[in-house]
Amino acid sequence: MRFISNNNITDPTLNLALEEYILRSLPDNDDYLLFYINEPSIIIGKNQNTVEEVNAEYVEANKLHVVRRLSGGGAVYHDLGNLNFSFIMKDDGQSFHNFKKFTEPVVRALRKLGVEAEMTGRNDLQVGERKISGNAQFSTKGKMFSHGTLLFDSEIENVVSALKANAEKYVSKSTKSIRSRVANITEFLSEPITIEQFRQHILASIFEDQSEIPFYELTEQDWANVQKLADERYRSWEWNYGRSPAFNMRQTKRIEGAGTFDVRLQVEEGVIVDAVIFGDFFGRGDSSEIARRLVGTRYDAAALKELVSGIDLPYYFGPVTQEQWLELL
Repeated sequence: MRFISNNNITDPTLNLALEEYILRSLPDNDDYLLFYINEPSIIIGKNQNTVEEVNAEYVEANKLHVVRRLSGGGAVYHDLGNLNFSFIMKDDGQSFHNFKKFTEPVVRALRKLGVEAEMTGRNDLQVGERKISGNAQFSTKGKMFSHGTLLFDSEIENVVSALKANAEKYVSKSTKSIRSRVANITEFLSEPITIEQFRQHILASIFEDQSEIPFYELTEQDWANVQKLADERYRSWEWNYGRSPAFNMRQTKRIEGAGTFDVRLQVEEGVIVDAVIFGDFFGRGDSSEIARRLVGTRYDAAALKELVSGIDLPYYFGPVTQEQWLELL
């Protein structure tokens, strides 16, 4: 594995573009590790409806970036007190959905600092009952990345204010608010350190069995390509906000172990004429492919069952059964 420096860039559009460029364009005979810190921003999961995830007034008043990422999962708040890590490598067919594989090196590094972190649920790191990290993944053409946040010294009040809490998501949880569920890593340190010292500690811990950290140096052309990708995708309104079609049928459901699903259909004369699937689920496939397949289908149980029987649901949505998906529809 080789470490790639992002040159201390804090623009989230460039950092997400860099991550995608490494995934798609660098030689796949190596694995890569990337760290980045973003200035205040909301990073939206690939399958989410942006306008319903963010507090628009707060975003405007505080001039926050709103950027959609490639991976699934939920919306997260980033600022200069939040360290993000990304493992980028070949998809061996066994690592997607295996969050523990990628969080274990980080957990080891945290425990060396006296922070008793552990993985919980689908994709979180917690200390006790409080979340310090969320993780997500993306896979394409035999390659993947698994990335996560580390709330080091973030403005927790902004985490609360910038995002709209999804009541469906928290229905099964005993805690009552985002504020009570999240924590900064600094709260658990015996001695204060800066985020740069924290970054260096995590990096050194991950590469502890090597005498020196192997680097991959990006060329000027690489950086030009990253800039182009940032302009074309991550600074695009179409990518970051996208379409929110008219609908007259809506079903929202949380499926344990898979995530929250929000399916919206426009049904006319008994036939689905438009469809969109939102949610914080993780899948290898693009959920818009399934939305397109729904279009033209009769909105009745038999027709939907026939359609769904030919779909590899876990490929698109994670651990979801045919029965659960039909209930959702």
